[in-house]
Amino acid sequence: MSLNFSSNFNKWTRDLLHVLYPQNCLICKNEFNQSKLAICPICSSELAYTHFEDYTEVTNLDKLFWGRIQLEGTYALLRFKQQSSTQQILHELKYRNNPEIGKHFGKEIGSKIKGINKFSDVDALVPVPLHPKKEFIRGYNQAEIISKGIAESSGVALRKDLLKRISFTESQTKKGKSSRWENMQNRFKIQGIKSARLQHLLIVDDVVTTGSTLETCVRILREEFPNAKISIAVLAVAE
Repeated sequence: MSLNFSSNFNKWTRDLLHVLYPQNCLICKNEFNQSKLAICPICSSELAYTHFEDYTEVTNLDKLFWGRIQLEGTYALLRFKQQSSTQQILHELKYRNNPEIGKHFGKEIGSKIKGINKFSDVDALVPVPLHPKKEFIRGYNQAEIISKGIAESSGVALRKDLLKRISFTESQTKKGKSSRWENMQNRFKIQGIKSARLQHLLIVDDVVTTGSTLETCVRILREEFPNAKISIAVLAVAE
């Protein structure tokens, strides 16, 4: 009897919590049955995963930086296309005050890269910084939120004290590759506590299109850490 009572009590508790705090999908916002998942099965089935963790050959993200900067490795969790679930995820993260979705996918990235040899010795996560004005308007830095998720699932330290954005830039969305590169010049600088002991830096951002922002960050970090390995990880890569 006591076991049955305990089982029924736990079920009643779960049902009551579901009524008081219904679980809604982070993407579509529809309510679904209580689960450890943060995204409903329908939205999960529509996610455009890259599966880069299973690749043995070079990826399109690797090729994007060929001849530009030296990288130890690159990783993207999702593929980005217009009018896709990935676009919706990025919109939720950047414009709809939904940091939880960034942390959720950050945890996924952290879990994925733990199994990739080239990322096994990463000892610092460096989120691409926002200008303080833009971060104040948005309420958070989406790259930092993603990094927190990665840190939580991978155990790698978050180092947001290494890189600082020093000037405000307009949106890069409608700019071409050359315009984006020009727009990013002299936008960042090394700041805070520097550590020569860092051996492998992983720069984190939300989405990569032309790669201009990440290229700039890599070049600046390379000046301070000339002997360190540098890699990048993003939530999504544009196709």
